[in-house]
Amino acid sequence: MLELKDLYWTLNDGSSIINGVSFQTHGKLTVITGPNGGGKTSIAKLISGVEKPTSGEILLDGEDITALDITERAKIGVAYAFQQPVRFKGLTVRDLIELASGNTLNTAELCDLLGKVGLCAEEYIDREMNTSLSGGEAKRIEIATVLARNAKLSVFDEPEAGIDLWSFSRLVQTFEEIRSRADGSLVVISHQERILSIADEIIVIADGKVRIAGEREEVLPKLLSGEYTCACPKRY
Repeated sequence: MLELKDLYWTLNDGSSIINGVSFQTHGKLTVITGPNGGGKTSIAKLISGVEKPTSGEILLDGEDITALDITERAKIGVAYAFQQPVRFKGLTVRDLIELASGNTLNTAELCDLLGKVGLCAEEYIDREMNTSLSGGEAKRIEIATVLARNAKLSVFDEPEAGIDLWSFSRLVQTFEEIRSRADGSLVVISHQERILSIADEIIVIADGKVRIAGEREEVLPKLLSGEYTCACPKRY
């Protein structure tokens, strides 16, 4: 279980980004949604350790991980897929996925992982993670590296960005498969109705605060009806 307690994050210039966010995740798949600029990506960065909160606590399965950086959190099972993937000159796709998994993988295993994000392994495993890849390709490969981790907690920041419709459909199926497993949980930042529709719980963040949080059956109808007009999901 992930728990955020009275979390604040203020920039050096005094700008207040996160303003007292508190919530607990209880299901396998939690989707955080809300308007652009509302604080969703900031929450993802704070959970993963990319940024440190000004005050408050972050707990994972009851352990206080607030002081841990991104590397230390990765070691205890927190994985993070950035909204904009990082390029790694000199590393092939195979190298990157094997580094993420911690094992040497055969072609069938690589094919399975890349297939989950709509890519053919034979076309990609020996390609370098450089600018020859499109933004959508790099995004899907990064998501595959997170899937390879089999982490305790996987955080995906707008995984649908730059992905075509077919690959998006495959990604939704992959999230459903992960959700059905006994171990590991997901936190996904998304506007997309199809991702919201498979969530166990939905948290709406706006102006750096939790506006509504609860089970999908309670929250999604309110979003679709326009009751929370600042956070209406996109249909994709």
